Amino acid sequence: MTNSFLPQSPDQLFGNLFHDVQLGHIFADSKTFVDCIPKLVPGNIVALYEAEKHKPDFNLSAFVHEYFVVPEKVANDYVSDKTISTAEHINRLWDRLTRQADTPVEGSSRVPLPHQYVVPGGRFREIFYWDSYFTMLGLQPSGESTDRPGRVDLIRGMVDNFAYLIDTFGFVPNGNRTYFLSRSQPPFFALMVRLLAEIDGKETLVKYRKQLEKEYDFWMRGKHKLTDVQPVTQRVSKGGSHSALNRYWDDTPTPRPEAYRQEVELAEETEPLGVVPDVLFNHIRSACESGWDFSSRWFVDQKTMATIHTANIIPIDLQCLLYSLETALHDAALYSGDHKMAYDDYDWLIKDREKAIQQTFWNEETGLFHDYDITTNQQTSALTLAGVFPLFFKLATSGQAQRVHDRLKSDFLQAGGWVTTLNQTGQQWDWPNGWAPLQWMVYRGLMNYGFTETASEGRDRWLALNDKVFKATGKMMEKYNVVDAALTTGGGEYPNQDGFGWTNGVYLALDKDRAGVSAKE
Repeated sequence: MTNSFLPQSPDQLFGNLFHDVQLGHIFADSKTFVDCIPKLVPGNIVALYEAEKHKPDFNLSAFVHEYFVVPEKVANDYVSDKTISTAEHINRLWDRLTRQADTPVEGSSRVPLPHQYVVPGGRFREIFYWDSYFTMLGLQPSGESTDRPGRVDLIRGMVDNFAYLIDTFGFVPNGNRTYFLSRSQPPFFALMVRLLAEIDGKETLVKYRKQLEKEYDFWMRGKHKLTDVQPVTQRVSKGGSHSALNRYWDDTPTPRPEAYRQEVELAEETEPLGVVPDVLFNHIRSACESGWDFSSRWFVDQKTMATIHTANIIPIDLQCLLYSLETALHDAALYSGDHKMAYDDYDWLIKDREKAIQQTFWNEETGLFHDYDITTNQQTSALTLAGVFPLFFKLATSGQAQRVHDRLKSDFLQAGGWVTTLNQTGQQWDWPNGWAPLQWMVYRGLMNYGFTETASEGRDRWLALNDKVFKATGKMMEKYNVVDAALTTGGGEYPNQDGFGWTNGVYLALDKDRAGVSAKE
């Protein structure tokens, strides 16, 4: 589907009304209005607004509440039983976080999905792309341990939803909202298909081969246009002697509708510093495609949002995920009997990607894999957990893995698990916060190279922190302060959310692994 046929987002549908609501502080959270459901055809609401807004007794808040259904936070009214185990709480909560196939509603920002799915919780009332993989990790053992085979059907439905999105839009959007249709998120679809293949067999790769190919085409679009004169276009960049490397990108030079007020205000604050608003918005949106929104990792000075330059960075984790997609395509071709394509087309792409990861991203001095800045043609100095992705995908040498292990253990392992970066900036993907998906990537990465003791230590600290917070609050959180559990986790453009999809999933997956290790002992 080309951009000209994409459904319109709320800022496009409601024009001046959208602008006035978002800048008028009608809702504390900019995301609330873009998730509202109009009670009338959008054009009629806009006409009513233009006719009434100049009346002396006009009240914008009352108008919005009259013509829109205002959404509530997911599971906001759920009363937890803090006397049960964390795992049992999660298994009970899945039903509250599950949504059935959507019914289309004119003017709603929700992109209807044909199968059931799980939302994260809190302010997040839709699927999110990379979140869903980590949610699925927990749905698998949940289905096995609770006599609920429907949990496995839920995994199948979610994979089918992502296949549907790829068929409809040519890629997986950030989430199923019209205001997410200009960007994707870290490409975990291949890993989702692999997860389902563990349940249904390797034919699963054949079944979704077409969608895997389409997603790969999306990430590699523009590759044939790369030259020394034009070394970067869309999501690909010339990588020295390598065919192409990838970056996160969103080419829409406007504030995100779901964070409209904050970004308008940021542009006003930074424009006197020489920051061009259109460029700023591109880099912010690109950071949102990365999933790490926001982090010092994307800042030139590693301190302030004004220096964000995400689209200038070739991220190590993205290269590993594209390697995963290339190997899935190789295996899908092989299982389909298409040996020529598997070996002639995909083998050299895989080897080229492996070589690039070694040559471009490894830093012998720091003992970590770094991101790469295409404007300076050198690695960034940021030290982050993204550097563990090569271990997860077994792309590091044993010597590199030892160095990464040592650095992780000395600097990143904290009282409650693995901290995301070593910079304290107030951004949510920085110190002192830990996030469930990265706990899983570090854990599996270390286990892949035999660092069982350290991996288990990080796992157990994270699970203990989750347990502690659940017993105190009855909640599973989006993120946690892993440095000092007595302090509230914070940072970012919205308060910490509870629910919470990927935290639930990773908890159950790690808990299952812990039980498996204990049983062997």
